[in-house]
Amino acid sequence: MNETLLSVGIDLGTTTTQVIFSRIEIENIASVVSVPRIKIVNKQVIYKGGIYFTPLIDRSTIDAVKVRSIVENEYRKASLLPKDIKVGAVIITGETARKENSRAVTNTLSGLAGDFVVATAGSDLESILAGRGSGASELSKTLFNKSIVNIDIGGGTTNIGVFKDGYPIDTSCLDIGGRQIIIDSKNLNVIYAAQKVITLSKSLGLSIAEGRTASVRDLEILCSKFADIIAQSLGQMPKTQDLDLFITAHPLKRTDLDLNGMVFSGGVADFIYNDYVSKDMFPYSDIGVLLGKAIRNNAHLSKIKRFEAKETIRATVVGAGSNSMDISGSTIAWSDLSLFPIQNIPIVKMTPEDEADNFKLFSARLAEKIEWFKDDKGQLQQLAVGFKGIHNPSFALIKELTNKIIDGMSSYLKTDNAVIIIVDNDMAKSLGYSLMNAFPSKKFIVIDSITVENGDYIDIGMPVSQGRVVPVVIKTLIFGK
Repeated sequence: MNETLLSVGIDLGTTTTQVIFSRIEIENIASVVSVPRIKIVNKQVIYKGGIYFTPLIDRSTIDAVKVRSIVENEYRKASLLPKDIKVGAVIITGETARKENSRAVTNTLSGLAGDFVVATAGSDLESILAGRGSGASELSKTLFNKSIVNIDIGGGTTNIGVFKDGYPIDTSCLDIGGRQIIIDSKNLNVIYAAQKVITLSKSLGLSIAEGRTASVRDLEILCSKFADIIAQSLGQMPKTQDLDLFITAHPLKRTDLDLNGMVFSGGVADFIYNDYVSKDMFPYSDIGVLLGKAIRNNAHLSKIKRFEAKETIRATVVGAGSNSMDISGSTIAWSDLSLFPIQNIPIVKMTPEDEADNFKLFSARLAEKIEWFKDDKGQLQQLAVGFKGIHNPSFALIKELTNKIIDGMSSYLKTDNAVIIIVDNDMAKSLGYSLMNAFPSKKFIVIDSITVENGDYIDIGMPVSQGRVVPVVIKTLIFGK
């Protein structure tokens, strides 16, 4: 029997704010005599809201009241109520994530994104969501053993996500976007220019600065350089100091990338795919049109085959609203429903070596790794332990592993934090009950069929499907092969 969950995606970007609603169907695909296996069987966007300029009080402050008003208005247009929504994501992206009150804005939206909310300002997750919403991730599945790069160019940033066989394998982010320069379209007077843009302009001998009149030719030269910097980031040109200047967090980490295709998303993408024909080259009082043209005509980027995007400007919000969530296995255990939802929990991942020889070194290695998660006051923070585990473990092995987990987490068990265990293999229910019996005074969440890595953060939502599974989002920050 299918169960339907309604999901909301809310994207507060540098330039625009968007809301979408999706329908997610989950189904028990096991036979009636088997242990339930709950899977997501369908995802469908059922309502795409308008595209609004992100309301700001000033350059450093988001207008939270107006943001909430936009979201409430979209609920009314979609004929939905907040109580209808079971899962959802609020994504604050680009330069908006750097505003002084960005974290407070997510609190303002409390109650409008269901019981399960993903709130993040991370460029890595944004790159992944944009690639899922644009179709780049799905495309990489259909092209066997091929890497597809999604380039999401918004108002303030360019988020880069590389996908292979449907999985993200690398990300990066650049401070390049259509609204890095804002101009008066009537007289080309520069109203705003980001500091990095001013620095680059000076190195190019261009006269671009706030309060000055910019020539179209200077802006075209600047946008051509932006396109080159993107090409450098993808390994299509030799790297220069210009790339170092515009990287926001880290470059692409993989050195073995063989990019077989490229998809563009974000607000600038429409000007890449479509030749903008108009006398007004500044319809939004920014450089978005010129940037799109420069990228479309860049010879180095043209070396990579260009594929059409399923979504351009809405890619991130579609990714957030319908592609951010997965479902746990259906043999899970928890001690207290009040623990849910739980968000932004860092992962301690045990290695195959830690699990070798029937978990011989497991306790010692776990105790050592947990110490990494002490704050500046020496207190252990909330965390989750992930490991592969064993398929169809014996009762004796479950008991042995229980003892090793308790031994390895002895210092953590003295805190008020719940114990969260995430196992690849289907063994969470038996392990969870064993842990709860061995340490009844502690709160536990034990889930399986979810793979996590060191550097990941996990969000776990309220149980669904009669409490048999939980929705999860893994926020992957570091990728390997």
